[in-house]
Amino acid sequence: MRLFFLALTLLPLIGQVYVMWRSWKMLPNNKLIRWGVVLGELAAFSLFFLHMFGNRNAMPMALSTFMYKVGTGYLIVLLYLFLTFLLLDFLRLIRVLPKRFFYNNSKTSLILTLAMLAVFIYGNVHYHDKQRVELSYTSPKITKPLKIVMLSDLHLGYHILRPELRKWIKLINDENPDLVLIAGDIIDGSIRPVNEEQMHEEFKALKVPVYACLGNHDYMTGTSQEIEFCKKAGINLLVDSVAYVGDLALVSRDDRTNQERKSLKDIMEGIDHSKYIIELDHQPYNLEEAEQNGVDLELAGHTHDGQILPITWITRSMYECAHGSWERGETQYYISSGMGIWGPKFRIGTDSEYVVINLK
Repeated sequence: MRLFFLALTLLPLIGQVYVMWRSWKMLPNNKLIRWGVVLGELAAFSLFFLHMFGNRNAMPMALSTFMYKVGTGYLIVLLYLFLTFLLLDFLRLIRVLPKRFFYNNSKTSLILTLAMLAVFIYGNVHYHDKQRVELSYTSPKITKPLKIVMLSDLHLGYHILRPELRKWIKLINDENPDLVLIAGDIIDGSIRPVNEEQMHEEFKALKVPVYACLGNHDYMTGTSQEIEFCKKAGINLLVDSVAYVGDLALVSRDDRTNQERKSLKDIMEGIDHSKYIIELDHQPYNLEEAEQNGVDLELAGHTHDGQILPITWITRSMYECAHGSWERGETQYYISSGMGIWGPKFRIGTDSEYVVINLK
């Protein structure tokens, strides 16, 4: 864990120093402009760590929200600036671009600024354009057609507040589902904004049963606080347990953050296999276990499909299936890229989605 936090600090810091140096060299030779941009980059970079490691819950809500949004947003901007400068330096070294392109150049600075603005405006607009994914499965275990809306990774918190949640609830109600399933990460990591905004009230607009499992960010929030929130919201939080709903047997696993969680085999001991078995497991690891234990459909989230390019490529190399439909033997899988998002509201090369499942 210490190595993780060390890498979390050092890698962005190295990138930040490189981006500040490159920005200084490329900007026109005006100290006011150069110092303004470089100090602005440093301030935005600092906000992320001040929010993460500082006492954010003691700060005024508006200040803490501002620090979260700007700090996490700048991390993505930093990544794109770092990769852009790296590419430009490579092109300079192989003499594709002239040296003057990189030093004291107002035109280059303006082009780069406008390009970044275009990318991130697109990313924000695309994030808000929620994609509806429709799936249909047929099984003799289903005696009456069922419509399920599945969500994952709501990440309610400093960046996703009550007005946005209200829009999501409307999307769900417009589907007229029989059941709603949430595959973990309901809260982003801090209960404070969720409680201050009274977000649990929005879930009461759902007139059908809601079942959920825990995710890793729910553990960051604190499981006791998560359980209390779900009770107030009317969400049936299942932890290493089975619930029967009509033709369905819902198997909900604790998040793998808990290294002592039950095995899927133990949870499913004595389960009624005449029911259509749906497993909720936030993180899509060890997909073979669902197949081995006779699960009909596993639903998961967690990956966000990488959230933005090029992280998507890394995520897809880490998992057997990082996003979308999958199949193993008689078991079907769907790994959602998530309705919400961690940090900045940018979707570049990925979608924010909700899943409509028709069982026949």
